[in-house]
Amino acid sequence: MRKIVFATNNPNKLREIREILGSRFEVVSLAEIGCHDDIPETGSTLEANALQKAQYIHDHYGLDCFADDTGLEVDALGGAPGVHSARYAEGTDHDSEANMQRLLRELAGRDDRQAHFRTVIALIMDGQTRLFEGRVDGRIDTERHGHGGFGYDPLFIPDGYNDSFAVLGEDTKNRISHRARAVQQLAAYLR
Repeated sequence: MRKIVFATNNPNKLREIREILGSRFEVVSLAEIGCHDDIPETGSTLEANALQKAQYIHDHYGLDCFADDTGLEVDALGGAPGVHSARYAEGTDHDSEANMQRLLRELAGRDDRQAHFRTVIALIMDGQTRLFEGRVDGRIDTERHGHGGFGYDPLFIPDGYNDSFAVLGEDTKNRISHRARAVQQLAAYLR
C-alpha cells in the first residue's frame, strides 16, 4: 500500500478522502507526519491555494503529497464566496454557521440561486505536479436542512436531488460531490 500525505488536519475532509480512496492507499494527515505549521493559503484561486499547500509539504518534508482547495461559487454573487468560502463571514475562520448566515442574507429575495462547488486537488508525486478538478452543480436553498456534512452542506442541493448534502448523507455525498469527482480522478491517476 502506497503512503501519501493529504495536506490537511480537517477531520471531515480526511474521513471523506479515506472513504473515497478506500484501502488502496494509506492516506496520512499533516499531524501524522508531525506537521503542525500554519500552511499559507494566499492564492487568489483554488488552484493556486492547492498548489501552494502541496508544494509546502513537498519542500519541507520531501514526501509525495496532495492538497485541495474547495469553493462554493454562487452565480448571483459573481462566483462568491469562491476562494474565500471558509472565511466568508467577516472576522471568522471556518465558522460554518456564520458563513451560511451571510450567504442567506446576500441571497435573500433572489430567485437565481444557482451555484456549484468546485474542488481542485494538486498532487506532487515523484517530482511531478498534476491538478485534478471536480465540480457539482446545484442551488442554494432558502434555509438550512439537515445536520450531516460540514461547511455549506445544509444549504446546497445538488442537481437531480431534492435534499441538501446534509440530508442526503455521507454515502450519497461521497459518490456525487465535487471532492468525490476530483478524488476519483486522482485515484485513477494513482492507479
